[in-house]
Amino acid sequence: MVKVLSISDQVDPLVYSNTLKERYGDVEFVISCGDLSYLYLEYIISVLNRPLYFVHGNHDPLLELNLGEPRPYPFGAQNLHRGIVRKHGLLMAGVEGSILYNRRTPYQYTQGMMWNHVFRLVPGLLFNKIIHDRFLDIFITHAPPKGIHEGSDWTHQGINAFRWLINTFQPAYHFHGHIHNYHPDAVYETSVGKTQVINTYCSRITELTLT
Repeated sequence: MVKVLSISDQVDPLVYSNTLKERYGDVEFVISCGDLSYLYLEYIISVLNRPLYFVHGNHDPLLELNLGEPRPYPFGAQNLHRGIVRKHGLLMAGVEGSILYNRRTPYQYTQGMMWNHVFRLVPGLLFNKIIHDRFLDIFITHAPPKGIHEGSDWTHQGINAFRWLINTFQPAYHFHGHIHNYHPDAVYETSVGKTQVINTYCSRITELTLT
C-alpha cells in the first residue's frame, strides 16, 4: 500500500507548518492538482524530501515571480501535463487547466482542446497495456470529469474528455482540484467503475490500493 498526499487550490496551514514532516513524513510522494504557489510546493518538497508531481490550475500564471526571477515551474517538481511516467511502480498521467471562461490566465481550454490533450495520451496508454498489462494507475488533472464533483456554473464544469478517459481506460485513481468544498458533508470521493475520483481541495491523504 502506498500513501500519498494530494493538494490543490488552497494552502493548508497544517501542511504549510513546522509540523509538516511529523504529520506527513510517511507519504511516498505528493500530487498537486494546481492553483498553488511554487513556494508552497517547494516548501513541501524540501521538508518532506519526497517527489512532487503536478499539473497547472486555471489561476496559475504563465511565469511566477519569486526568488528574484520569473519561472514556469516549481524547483524539484515534475509537470505531468500530456505526459505519462512510471514512478514508484505506478503509471501516472496528467492534464492541466480548466474550461475556457475568460482569457486572463493561460491554462484555460475549450472542451475540444481538452479532447486534444487527452488524445495525445492515448498512444502511451495503449503502450502501457502491452508492456505493463494495464493502461494507467493515476490520472491527475485540475478540472473534474464531466458529471462528477463538477460545479453548477460554467467555470467549474467537468471535462468531457476526462470522463471518457476514465470510462475507457479505468485508472485506479483520478485526482483533481478546482472544486472548492466548504461544507462538512461535501462529497470528496466518488467511484466510477474501477476508478476512484478524488477531489483534492486543500489537502487529502490517500492510501493507494491497486488490484
